[in-house]
Amino acid sequence: MIRKATILLLILSLSSCVSKKKTTYSNDRKVSVAPSKVIIQRNSSPRAERKAEEALVELKADKVINSALNFSGTPYKYGGTTKRGMDCSGLLYVAFSEHDISLPRVSYVMANEGKEVRVKDVEKGDLLFFRTSKKKKRINHVGLVVATDNDEIKFIHASTSRGVIVSSLREGYWNYAFVKATRVL
Repeated sequence: MIRKATILLLILSLSSCVSKKKTTYSNDRKVSVAPSKVIIQRNSSPRAERKAEEALVELKADKVINSALNFSGTPYKYGGTTKRGMDCSGLLYVAFSEHDISLPRVSYVMANEGKEVRVKDVEKGDLLFFRTSKKKKRINHVGLVVATDNDEIKFIHASTSRGVIVSSLREGYWNYAFVKATRVL
């Protein structure tokens, strides 16, 4: 009997320790934290604004370059714009359009876009235009600058013989065929 009474007391004491707190909610809800405001401070210095703009352009150029590099090894196909095959202007048309930048579809029309830049001022993301045909007097090839290292300009393009590749403007053929460079970013 004492044993049963001890067990009963033990159960009652344990159940009294685990009591559930009663929570009451009012019908009115109060917000105790005000929404935060994002304050963008602009440095009034034109130099700082120019640097910020250059950083954005460089970021956009890197994104476009990476899009173009994703097509490395793609075979050449006149008028093509897919991994199954593409031409030089198709490569750039697709790479830029993936980042909401519209360019004309053909290289000789593309050459009229943007601002012309001197070869020594070429940067990543600039376009290089070439005339590879001796018979035709208009631009018929385009490439995208992917790097400038020690006066060497490397560009990605779709070669008729090797597909989408990275070449150097130092190569005799491309240096000879080069017409102009433009900046569209």
